[in-house]
Amino acid sequence: MSASTLPEVIQGGMGAGVSAWQLARAVSQTGQLGVVSGTALDLILARRLQDGDVDGDARRALAVFPDQQMAQRVLDRFFLDGGRAEGQPYRPVDKMTLRQTGRSQELSIVANFAEVWLAKEGHDGLVGVNLLEKIQLATPAAVLGAMLANVDVVLMGAGVPRDIPRLVTDLAEGRVGSIAIDVHGADQEYRIEIDAAEVLSVPVPQLRRPQFLAIVSAAVLASYLARDESTRPDGFVIEGSPAGGHNAPPRGQLVLDEFNEPVYGPRDDVNLAQIAALGLPFWLAGAYGTRERLLEARAQGAAGVQVGTLFALCEESGMLPEIRHEILQQLSDHTLNVRTDALASPTGFPFKVVQLATTLSDAEVYEERPRLCDLSYLRTPYVSESGDIGYRCPSEPIAIFTRKGGDLDDTVGRQCLCNALTANVGLAQTRKTGYTEQPLVTLGSDLDSAAAMWLRFGAAWHASDVVEWLIAG
Repeated sequence: MSASTLPEVIQGGMGAGVSAWQLARAVSQTGQLGVVSGTALDLILARRLQDGDVDGDARRALAVFPDQQMAQRVLDRFFLDGGRAEGQPYRPVDKMTLRQTGRSQELSIVANFAEVWLAKEGHDGLVGVNLLEKIQLATPAAVLGAMLANVDVVLMGAGVPRDIPRLVTDLAEGRVGSIAIDVHGADQEYRIEIDAAEVLSVPVPQLRRPQFLAIVSAAVLASYLARDESTRPDGFVIEGSPAGGHNAPPRGQLVLDEFNEPVYGPRDDVNLAQIAALGLPFWLAGAYGTRERLLEARAQGAAGVQVGTLFALCEESGMLPEIRHEILQQLSDHTLNVRTDALASPTGFPFKVVQLATTLSDAEVYEERPRLCDLSYLRTPYVSESGDIGYRCPSEPIAIFTRKGGDLDDTVGRQCLCNALTANVGLAQTRKTGYTEQPLVTLGSDLDSAAAMWLRFGAAWHASDVVEWLIAG
């Protein structure tokens, strides 16, 4: 991705499976940057295989994975010809820990390879993978898998991604890659390593270093990352508070309005002159879903914009059609409501939640869910009183969380995003008790551009329509 080929539009890497390979491929084929979500791809691949891989897409990608022994182990473990029996729970995947096994790493490697490879299949457009800094334990294996598929761009937000530039450089140059892991209460550094030569049973292919874009919400963070070569990204996505998913908390003391939503003020506005002075390309995100906003971004020195909501609601989106149609109906009725929930995410970051009666945003649906944490992507490592490493999540059963030293106040209002986001894309777990996990949907809070798209295209639009809407107006 050179200065002459910078995209004007970056498609947001949304949720677990919303920005699936079909959406990223469709955007990439228009000449813009299509992005797959790298969140929980190990789980998503495992569940697609257990549902029988009906179209054969996953197996087609695994058939060209460089290490066929590794690919076959994944197939042997998860593929069910004809899919699961009705009501049969999905087989679990290994939880990520500081002491990672080859088996837990290889599922993530294969899954990220497959998603990126499918997004890149049959064209030469740019494809990126979006990862969350908060899911540190999965990052090294995920990045290696994406690089084996020749990913063009790695994007990361929801934290301070200081180790990613060196990680992608080390892997591309044949060295062991590693990142530091935040361990609560630790007085020493913990790191996770990935060695391509060790995990693959075949000679490591030549890996190309992808560009790295850091998703940030403050000029001070961008300046911190840019000042040293080891942490300097190749560009930034500057994400404002209207963006969907996780938002950076407001600067200063948290203040809630009468609807219990965080109040953002002038201190949260990003000084774009300071960003431009860093000399790196940047894109603006959060309420930039119109041609006019794209032109405004360009006028302020940005290379373009990142857009999520319009793509989340398009035909190629991985969101369940019935959820998407309900959202579009409410959009047309002017009844759609998106809240910035200060409590929902176990990360402690504000999280955008669409208010839909059949999802966990409804108090009754929330109360009916048994409180448990069995996927654990957002759990945090900590040092226990005995000095051992433990793992806890504010969304797990309250007695278990507090027994591990967690603060009771941190459990209030927490949602299990891991299970809910997979339910959004048709991969909900069914419990042996008969309970099926329910969705929790996120979109950006700027609905005007989506309403304008609905007026232009009706209840069905495609990724190419979104790109034309942004580029041509």
